[in-house]
Amino acid sequence: MITRAVAMIVEYIRYRVPADRAAEFEAAYGRAAVPLAAAPECVDYELARCVDELGVYILRITWTSAEDHRDGFRRGEHFAAFFAEIKPYVERIEEMRHYERTAVVGSGSSVPTLYAWAGGAEALARLTEAFYAKVLADDLIGPLFAHMDPGHPRYVALWLGEVFGGPSAYSETRGGYHHMLTQHLGKAITEPQRRRWVALLMDAADDVELPDDPEFRAAFASYIEWGTRLALGNSQPGARPPLSAPMPHWGWGVAPPYVPGT
Repeated sequence: MITRAVAMIVEYIRYRVPADRAAEFEAAYGRAAVPLAAAPECVDYELARCVDELGVYILRITWTSAEDHRDGFRRGEHFAAFFAEIKPYVERIEEMRHYERTAVVGSGSSVPTLYAWAGGAEALARLTEAFYAKVLADDLIGPLFAHMDPGHPRYVALWLGEVFGGPSAYSETRGGYHHMLTQHLGKAITEPQRRRWVALLMDAADDVELPDDPEFRAAFASYIEWGTRLALGNSQPGARPPLSAPMPHWGWGVAPPYVPGT
């Protein structure tokens, strides 16, 4: 699967606001967030209030790049409306810095991985066995897998496990992204075949009783759509995808894990 390198930059601004102005400060940033969110240079933003030292706020804004922030946003159509709201608080800024992200990133155990939520290796192995049984019996995509390695379902289960936050077994035993890419080159997959692949996998997920909560299935389906569309493009005659890229890692996206009773 292809990943795209970006040079995103994270801006942190620390404010110290008197207690009697805190409510109006937050309201001003609520209004300023409208033009900020409309700016194509803005990836996301968050205003956090300190609970250990009242009156201290940290604003975090992720920009598509330092240049886009400086030359795009500040000179663009949305800056004036944004600055008009926050101008009264500029004097309250104690620090303003830009930071590059590092490779040190991850999630804590309070949020389960998609791998764990699905049921781990055993559940994904059941999924791929059921799925490829359907594939081999299908007139549309069966011919693509006529000479499939008997171990292929297990290998795909390892791939899905690593993508969804489980062990890095596919990278360690199968060659990671590069090997998966080579399985699609030159196959000339058609859009009807891609759609059938997706439909059969969703049917198999029902058959083996993967979790059916909307949050998990939405995250699962989003990866399958993303991955199969890249595979479709990479399989076409003349396609020249990058032969080396990091393994994709998929999370919950917009919706967090489902908690019964909430």
